[in-house]
Amino acid sequence: MARFELKLPKMGESVAEATITNWLKEVGDKIEADEAVLEIATDKVDSEVPSEVSGILVEQLFGKDDLVQVGQTIAIIETEGGELVPVVKESAAPEAVAEVTKTVDAAKESVATPINFSDSEKFLSPLVKNIAKEEGVSVAELDTISGTGKEGRVTKNDILEYVQNRSSQPVAVAAPVAEVQKAVAVPVAQKAAPVSVSGGDEIIEMDRMRKLIAGYMVASVQTSAHVQSFIEVDVTNIVKWREKNKVAFEKREGEKLTYTPIFMEAVAKAIKDFPGMNISVDGDFIIKKKNINLGMAASLPNGNLIVPVIKNADQLNLVGMAKAVNDLGGRAKAGKLKPDDTQGGTYTVTNVGTFGSVFGTPILNQPQVGILALGAIRKMPAVIETPEGDFIGIRQKMFLSHSYDHRVVDGALGGSFVKRVAEYLEAFDVNRDF
Repeated sequence: MARFELKLPKMGESVAEATITNWLKEVGDKIEADEAVLEIATDKVDSEVPSEVSGILVEQLFGKDDLVQVGQTIAIIETEGGELVPVVKESAAPEAVAEVTKTVDAAKESVATPINFSDSEKFLSPLVKNIAKEEGVSVAELDTISGTGKEGRVTKNDILEYVQNRSSQPVAVAAPVAEVQKAVAVPVAQKAAPVSVSGGDEIIEMDRMRKLIAGYMVASVQTSAHVQSFIEVDVTNIVKWREKNKVAFEKREGEKLTYTPIFMEAVAKAIKDFPGMNISVDGDFIIKKKNINLGMAASLPNGNLIVPVIKNADQLNLVGMAKAVNDLGGRAKAGKLKPDDTQGGTYTVTNVGTFGSVFGTPILNQPQVGILALGAIRKMPAVIETPEGDFIGIRQKMFLSHSYDHRVVDGALGGSFVKRVAEYLEAFDVNRDF
């Protein structure tokens, strides 16, 4: 018999860790090659980890809600034949943690109020929360820890190092207790009024992704100065062209022709004209992005939203754009997106018109500085100018809503950009080939 180490696979260049959300196989279960063993989640995408071999699961090295680094061994599978693969277990924590526990026991017993992690402005993984509870680390202390994880997240090693350093300080236990009590008491007055719950109300906890989305949205509003510009666009030529060509397009390309790739094509062109919209902010520095990677908001099967990214969108023709839009949108609805599919976006487009909205005020997808909302296309009476004079006619119109970060994008740039998108859409050639 041989033992195979199942490792957390690489999930993209920008993904370094994932949280185990569910074990699909238990110790003693038989596993076939390519069969899913567990489910994991990054900060954007949920996925499964399949086994590369057939055998029996003999050991789980991590539990549910544990944070695992890419390349770490997460399970041991016993197979028939082959050479023995040595297994090296990682210690759950440094030896110093045992001493830390003794040091802070008195402080933990003195603070009766449970820690409310929702008071923290940071995203905290379940593992970090558990360590904080066990070691008596308050929310105020957690907020002071400089995280080394992605986007400044506090990792297991960060909090353990903090606990170890705190225990080595020659400070009496009474002092930290006072600080913890103060940290717990102060936020209570700052909380919103409690929500009244009646007997007929149902209380449902947010799922993991909805919690992440909520955190991202609040953080975005707190980070950027949101400003909006709106413009009405006549897309009659686009509607006529699509109606004329959608059947032939699907027959030749094997892809459905929606409005989205046409809009994405116009946005990519406008960004090339106004590269000041293709930037991000890092403190006091502006980062000019080389590539134009367009994010497109898409619905997930559970009703949540995700933003897969079309890489190098300015290099795609309309057919290529349609294939990319349909591929990412289809895999989003099926829950088949990979972590890399949601990384690297430089500007985002969201289609609020899908749900009948005329326009919207979208929140920025950090660290991007612009997001465009596409409103519903409606038949509207409009003044049509001709050499013979003006007259009233029926036109297909929609609103574009542009939200941008006023820290680095002023009204001239934000307004000019969305106006250029509108100009490209209105100048669409009704006789063009696809």
